[in-house]
Amino acid sequence: MESRRIAVGDRDWTVRVDGPVTQHSVLLFPDSGDPPEVYDRVCARLHSSDLRTIVFENVTGLDLTGVYAVLDDLGVPWANVAGRGVGASVAWQVCAKGFGRFVSLIVADRGHPAVPDGSGTVLEQECPAVELPTTVLVTKGLPRSVADSSGRHVYGEFRVVDLDVDNVAAEADQQFATEIVLRTSMW
Repeated sequence: MESRRIAVGDRDWTVRVDGPVTQHSVLLFPDSGDPPEVYDRVCARLHSSDLRTIVFENVTGLDLTGVYAVLDDLGVPWANVAGRGVGASVAWQVCAKGFGRFVSLIVADRGHPAVPDGSGTVLEQECPAVELPTTVLVTKGLPRSVADSSGRHVYGEFRVVDLDVDNVAAEADQQFATEIVLRTSMW
C-alpha cells in the first residue's frame, strides 16, 4: 500500500491508499491502538472487487474537515465509509454531519453516538441521524440492543449482522469485506 501524509491545517494525516483507481472508494477507520496494517486482509478482498481503499493509520482527533481535506487531496468525490471501535464512532459522526460526500456506512463495535452504549454512556446526544444505507456489525464489544436502537438514527436502509468476534478486522475479515462490498453495489 502507498502511504501518504496529507497536511490539514496544523495537522498531518497518514493514509494508506491502494487498489484499482475506479469511481468506487472505501474509507476505512481503525480502532485506537490498531496497527497500520490492521485492514490489509480486508483491503486485499476489496481490491479484488474493484474497490480502491483509503485507510487512516490513526483517527485520534479526526473530524469532518480532516476527512474532506484528505478526500479532496486524493481526488475522491465521494466514498463508502467503514470503521471499527473508535474508528466506527468517527465514521458515524462524519457520515451524520457530511451529507452528499458519503454513499454507505458499515460499522463494527459501536452504535450511533446518540444511543446509549452497553454501559449507558451517550457519546454525542445531539449527533444527527445518518441518511445513508447502513450496516452495523454486532461483535462481542457491542450489545445487539445498542445496534438495534441505532436504527432510529438511520434514514436509509438499515441492517444488523451478528458476528461472534472481538476484532472484526482480524477475526472476520472476509465477512467485513463482504458487508462493505454489499453496500458499495448499486443494484
